[in-house]
Amino acid sequence: MGQSTDRKYRNFARLSLVTLIAVYFLILVGGIVRSTGSGMGCPDWPKCFGQWVPPATVQELPEDYKEIYAQKRDRKNQRFANYLQSIGFDNTAQQIRDDKTILIEADFNSFKTWTEYINRLIGVVIGGLILLTFLRSISFLKHHRKIFFIALAALLLVILQGWIGSIVVSTNLLTWTITVHMLLALGIVVLLILLYTSARKIQTVGRNEHHVLSGPLKWVILLCLISILVQIILGTQVREAIDGIAEALGYTMRGTWVAKIGATFLVHRSFSWLVFGLHIILLYLLRKSVMPIEVQQWGIALFGVLLLSILTGVVLMYWSFPAFAQPIHLLLATTIFGLQIFLIVEIKSKKIKDINN
Repeated sequence: MGQSTDRKYRNFARLSLVTLIAVYFLILVGGIVRSTGSGMGCPDWPKCFGQWVPPATVQELPEDYKEIYAQKRDRKNQRFANYLQSIGFDNTAQQIRDDKTILIEADFNSFKTWTEYINRLIGVVIGGLILLTFLRSISFLKHHRKIFFIALAALLLVILQGWIGSIVVSTNLLTWTITVHMLLALGIVVLLILLYTSARKIQTVGRNEHHVLSGPLKWVILLCLISILVQIILGTQVREAIDGIAEALGYTMRGTWVAKIGATFLVHRSFSWLVFGLHIILLYLLRKSVMPIEVQQWGIALFGVLLLSILTGVVLMYWSFPAFAQPIHLLLATTIFGLQIFLIVEIKSKKIKDINN
């Protein structure tokens, strides 16, 4: 590989890594938006109160601003319901039409408005980074088209993510739309990891190696991946329940929130023991397998982040859901998912002897 070609792959790998880190930063900021109740700080999308730069005071808005933006969101929700009905989701479409609480407009709050607006600005920057990544990938179309198609998929997923983000706002943070929004973010994480590792391996090795995982290691990694996805989904449901309780209590009496959540929280808490146990088994299998030191390090890092995630969960449960711990807990959970993907890629790109083979 020539020096200029090597530099091209190195620069592309760096761009992919920077974009991946930026996506994780956006996940953290999104967690802050949720924990501060700022998700509806801007009632419309992509503008905020109809402006590219949101107002600083309520005096800058018309007196009937709540009715104006409720009507706008209602029209958008009707179009979205029609679309859902056209693809067979009749019950979900009807629920959106019948749920009038979706149209309840919150009072203007400068802090919440600017918190959500900054979240959107960061999202725009990340969208630009992914667009740049795609444009850079075009040069790989001839010799390494896999990179191009992964970058194209990432770009399409970001566009879809932006549209779903607008639906999240128009439906007033409808539960399942938030979950879809989170899963799409994880999909973008996967694609960026694949871009980074693909470019790095071509740069360092000059070709893509591929070895299939086998034996118990394969199944344990798969179970770990599924378990953390389930746990993240359960976490979004807990988060939704907390949001409803917090709003009903005026964000006071935090010490009573956990008791009011009910079975959802108990399932989420109990499931963490399964996640922990599976990762103990994974760490054991990795230690017993013959593999390079970097794979061992990924496994140790994964387990360390898992312990931190469990610790923040304990803080949330016993210290009355402090706002600072909520976005950190979310970030750690999604970091576990990313490290699992990194670990799978590292193992599949190296010849490894499983302990039962």
